[in-house]
Amino acid sequence: MHELTGFQRDILYVIAGHGEPHGLAIQEDLEEYYETEVHHGRLYPNLDTLVEDGLVEKGKRDKRTNYYALTERGREHIEARRKWEARFID
Repeated sequence: MHELTGFQRDILYVIAGHGEPHGLAIQEDLEEYYETEVHHGRLYPNLDTLVEDGLVEKGKRDKRTNYYALTERGREHIEARRKWEARFID
């Protein structure tokens, strides 16, 4: 399994829950979860890493807005993590 930070894993979960969210929607959900501001300087480099690692794809919704979607590899990563967690948490 690909090694991710907890923050990167949370990004994957948010994307999985929305299908093809734009960056601001991801940021808002993370801020709600963490109960603090998530700065662009933290979010977008992590999104870029997930894209480079083949876990997320980035596309254009319009001239100003990108969307993010899980790749098959990203879905497999989440499933593997859930199976691993299930070994310890019922």
